[in-house]
Amino acid sequence: MHITNWIQDNYIEIFGALTGIIYVFLEIRQNVWLWPVGIITSSVYIWVFFNGKLYADMSLQAYYLFISILGWYWWVRGSVKMGSAAENFSRRENIEPGGSSEKLRVTRLNIRTGIILFVVSIVLWFVLWAVLKSFTDSPVPAWDSSVTSLSIVATWMLARKIYEHWYLWVLVNLSAAALFFSRNLYPTVILYIVYCIMSFAGLIEWRKSLPGKHRLDFVPVDKDSLVITEKQKERSIS
Repeated sequence: MHITNWIQDNYIEIFGALTGIIYVFLEIRQNVWLWPVGIITSSVYIWVFFNGKLYADMSLQAYYLFISILGWYWWVRGSVKMGSAAENFSRRENIEPGGSSEKLRVTRLNIRTGIILFVVSIVLWFVLWAVLKSFTDSPVPAWDSSVTSLSIVATWMLARKIYEHWYLWVLVNLSAAALFFSRNLYPTVILYIVYCIMSFAGLIEWRKSLPGKHRLDFVPVDKDSLVITEKQKERSIS
């Protein structure tokens, strides 16, 4: 009876946790449907975090709604239209052909972008902390702000298909799980533990999509081909 009552009291949060797990599964698979599922999840958690007095995380969900629409567009349409080779050559570092448009592909984080994102995360943290400290009754303004600022950066990196966003999600998910535990949001704690585990799966899966030297390919070896190769070597020597 106690479990039934708990489910009835937290069914919205439980629903959000389930859609969140589906979201990360689709993210790992690089399935574009992760974005509409993310819209649903974010809508649910705006309500959940408002009731939990986690206002930075609540505002983060509003950002997720926006970036989900933008990411949906980027993943489906690509970053540029197909045009002349001279016009688009310098803008193709992270895009690949896909019909009448160019689709994003997985890329590595370059130093310049990494520095910019680091500075942005620090600025976001300070601004959010100042707002929460001065204008809300948040019991954990610094903690809440750190999770939110890093999540904003990681989500932008996801929208651009930057591989290293998975490392950031590992850090965010561990920190967020502890934060939500302190606020008695237990279904969400479970969700973020699952997120953390799935982040490692995402690292492995997305690495397969990296171009050239960044990718680790495990190609099965045919024993017969090895025999033929050795025979060819012997003939060439003789």
